[in-house]
Amino acid sequence: MGSMAGGTPTIQIPRWIQLVGLPVLALIAILLAGKVFHAVFLFLVAGLVALLLDPLVRALERLRIPRGFSIAIVYLSFATALVIAAIAIGVIVVDQSQSAANRIDSYLTNEHGQTSQTGFEQDVDRLQHWLDTHHLETVDIRKQGQDFAESIKGKDVEKYTSKAIDFLSGAALSIFQLVFSLVLILVVSIYMLLDMNRLKQAVDRRFPPKPGTPGLVVSMEKAVAGYVRGQVLLSLIIGASAGVGLWLLGTIGLVEGADTYAVLFGAWVAVTELIPYLGPWLGAIPAVTYALVVDPFSALWVTLLFLGIHQIEGHIVVPNVMGSALRLHPLLVIFGLLAGGELYGLPGILVALPLLAVMRAIYEFFSERVELEEWKEGVVPVEVDVEDTRPIQPVPPEEPPEARVAP
Repeated sequence: MGSMAGGTPTIQIPRWIQLVGLPVLALIAILLAGKVFHAVFLFLVAGLVALLLDPLVRALERLRIPRGFSIAIVYLSFATALVIAAIAIGVIVVDQSQSAANRIDSYLTNEHGQTSQTGFEQDVDRLQHWLDTHHLETVDIRKQGQDFAESIKGKDVEKYTSKAIDFLSGAALSIFQLVFSLVLILVVSIYMLLDMNRLKQAVDRRFPPKPGTPGLVVSMEKAVAGYVRGQVLLSLIIGASAGVGLWLLGTIGLVEGADTYAVLFGAWVAVTELIPYLGPWLGAIPAVTYALVVDPFSALWVTLLFLGIHQIEGHIVVPNVMGSALRLHPLLVIFGLLAGGELYGLPGILVALPLLAVMRAIYEFFSERVELEEWKEGVVPVEVDVEDTRPIQPVPPEEPPEARVAP
């Protein structure tokens, strides 16, 4: 073991361990992780949760609240907020879905005016007239639109909506299959939080931080907290932008009814924004689908709105918000997301970026404390017995004693 100029101890890894030991250990770790990958993943998630909540627990400890009670307060607060949010979102989704179904049913089936046409048929006629006046009369969408409307008229839209809601309710029941994993993550993270102070002290004794710099565990906590803050802020910005944009489109009449469901669509966009790369596209689907059903022309305005939001997100919001949170090269971020999805699907994608942030903190901490023994040029770090192949020289006969007497 050596030491840096500032007195921080360093570990020097010998050349023979670099050559043999590290590859063997890496291979063993990969094989073991493949056998118990689910358990490893759950412990990783529990560790990220513990690193995220530990600053809150420390803040309560500074108020002279015992650590055990602090952990209980933090978890109960999060559980209460999660239940309230789930109930509120569920009520809004069911209510707005039923209202939207009624509007779609009226748009497709209710006849009004002297022409005895539905709103859908009138919009199809207007679109066909626009095509005919712009030398696109070969495109005949009236027949396809009428066939689609007739097929809808013979069916009960509300009935199918109720079936969809029942399907979602049944799908929600399958979530209980994840209860064991969630409870295990909860229990493991609580144990980690209870022992976090001892872990910090042990790591700081073994690897003392530089004066004025945080220790390894605190650096990991800051990495996770920074990522979460950046991601939540990004979701709020994009969700609010989508909601305000749809409200404006509905208010000025470009997308009928969009102002009524702006809050619902904005909340959906904010939630899907938590999913890296796929989230922005998933967030636009409900709003664009609604616009297509209400008025095909209005879908163009909704599409342009989301394209503009995504351009602002990619060029302004993400570089400024997430750049300081991750401090990772974009190629490494993309690789981490692909690897996470390949290994564990959507949960792997959600865990990939905070895990990369923690790995960056670990690398920065140990890059100053671990050094590899230098390899001298032309020297092989393996002892080799070399046989002496030189011919044996004959030993001259020893002279008699009288011959060595001086004259």
